[in-house]
Amino acid sequence: MKIKGSFKTQFHLSKRLSLLFNFVKVFLLLSLLLRVVFYFWQAADVSWNPLNILMTLGTGLFFDLGTCGFIVLPSILYLFIMPNRFIGSEVDKALVYIFFNLTVFLLMFTFLAELTFWEEFRTRFNFIAVDYLIYTHEVISNIKESYPLPLLIGIVLLATAVVFYIFHKRFVFKNTFSEGISLRQRVTVVMIGITVMFFFIGFVKNTDAEWSSNRYNNEISKAGIYSFFAEFRNNRMDYVDFYTTINEKNAFSLVRHNVAEKNAHFDGSGYAIKREVDAQGISEKPNVVFILMESMSASFMKEFGNKKNITPNMDNLAQNSILFSNLYATGTRTVRGMEAVTLCIPPTPGQSIVKRPENHDLFTVSTVFKDHGYDNSFFYGGDGYFDNMNSYFGGNGFTIYDRGRGSVLNDNIKAKRNNIKDSEVTFENAWGICDEDIYKKMMSVADEHYKQGKPFFNFVMTTSNHRPYTYPEGRINIPSGKNRDGAVKYADFALGKMLREAQTKPWFKNTVFVFVADHCASSAGKDEIDVANYHIPAIIYNLSGAEKRKIEKQCSQIDIFPTLFSLMHWDYESNFFGKDVLQPDFNERALMGTYRKLTLMKKDEVMILSDQKKQNFYSYSIKDNSLKAKDIETGFLDEAISWYQTADYMFSHKLLKK
Repeated sequence: MKIKGSFKTQFHLSKRLSLLFNFVKVFLLLSLLLRVVFYFWQAADVSWNPLNILMTLGTGLFFDLGTCGFIVLPSILYLFIMPNRFIGSEVDKALVYIFFNLTVFLLMFTFLAELTFWEEFRTRFNFIAVDYLIYTHEVISNIKESYPLPLLIGIVLLATAVVFYIFHKRFVFKNTFSEGISLRQRVTVVMIGITVMFFFIGFVKNTDAEWSSNRYNNEISKAGIYSFFAEFRNNRMDYVDFYTTINEKNAFSLVRHNVAEKNAHFDGSGYAIKREVDAQGISEKPNVVFILMESMSASFMKEFGNKKNITPNMDNLAQNSILFSNLYATGTRTVRGMEAVTLCIPPTPGQSIVKRPENHDLFTVSTVFKDHGYDNSFFYGGDGYFDNMNSYFGGNGFTIYDRGRGSVLNDNIKAKRNNIKDSEVTFENAWGICDEDIYKKMMSVADEHYKQGKPFFNFVMTTSNHRPYTYPEGRINIPSGKNRDGAVKYADFALGKMLREAQTKPWFKNTVFVFVADHCASSAGKDEIDVANYHIPAIIYNLSGAEKRKIEKQCSQIDIFPTLFSLMHWDYESNFFGKDVLQPDFNERALMGTYRKLTLMKKDEVMILSDQKKQNFYSYSIKDNSLKAKDIETGFLDEAISWYQTADYMFSHKLLKK
């Protein structure tokens, strides 16, 4: 009996650990519940194969355990250092109650945030969530305008109170304060916690959750909190460290072949693509108004099959302009669109160049316009500090016009910044002033440039087609703030109104308007890359002497300005990966990506490069927007690698500089 008693005493778990163990159980249970919610949310897209269900939930449990290990580590350290004589004291109780409730509140808020994030992006927290942590004004304002924030906070507080009540009724707190804990158990718990932490830091990557060919199963397998901090650590990715490479000389040889044109000759050889483009015809110098339209998917237009009549002005332009009907965005965010149209470069992995250091004094389309005597201006209805816009455009030859909100952080603007005044604003939401107001500001600046007798290049970034989908009342027949269709229709209305007003201006006759989407309204799908959600419209309007046409060649955002320069018969130096689509030798292709997946599409074949030095090859069906795996073709793979390896090499080796 003595032996049994000593055995029992030796292995008795202290009640001091009751709160820790019960918290872990509740966290794992709630994480499982959230995962099940996502599974049924995407019921039509996930794999319901029993083995895949188990794999999704099992992988999720593994990452939840790791996440929980990080969350409870401060509690474990507290358990280790708190002397037994103070256990159950008022100080001990106060600290435990405060930090328990604070932790539960933050977790409940995070779980709720994951639901709203999934609603918009169909993914667990990623680098977008990291960005949202930085740009607090826009994000908090957007949340206030998009959701009933008092109700959401109330739900979080109620959920926190319910968890506290359950723990109280089950005597979890009473047990926690009822007895001390041995040094052996303190050390054991701390060692387990530290081991879990170092194991996940040293041996586990967030990408280990991506075990399936079904993107939704992969995302549901992840843990939101773990994903957030993984992206916080890894938002910059060097191509050679993460992706399959080929010999650099061969990579540049392939790219030079693909960007070469009959009317262009390279300045030199080796690791560069800089070349002189010689135009055919008489050079023209019209003003250029370039509109980068927020989230304007091709699928919104009647031209591409939409039946809702929400883009009547753009559909009319499509019939009376040069329309790119088979053009694809390079990415899924505004900064990717900006990068593509200004640098004419494929999407490099990680963050867009717009947001990276060392992104001033680059060879951009602004360089070409300045060489031809243009004044370049950038217009944005929000605070251009957001997404580093002001620094990028200001550092690359643009005068800034934005709605400065007095950010305390440095924009690092090299150009003149002009604040859009309150008196110039009729409507404003979280993201900025309405499209009508930004167009009006752009035209007033165009008036000034016209009086000075200098050609102008005005780059406008719109904001109205964005959650919370609010805009001035009485403009269209869909109430403000109702849905995406309303935001699209208002954006189209504002565009039509701007063009009608521009037609009354003395500079209109000699002004070309270019309308391009920055990206699609959605990018999510069950496949690695959802091709249809990269299809965007691009329109060149009012170019003197240019015939109306539909360009059906498969092409990219990076080709828009090289094509425009050709239509204007410009000789210019080019450091662009994009080229004139109208050239008979144009090799049809589209370059697309997320911050981790890099894609080359040629007609109906798609190569996707992944950041684990892996690649997959597919045939694409436009009928059902699906990818079907096929055996990899080495030549196609090498070409795909060459685009992205050389683009990353040129930026990292400062070869994109002027």
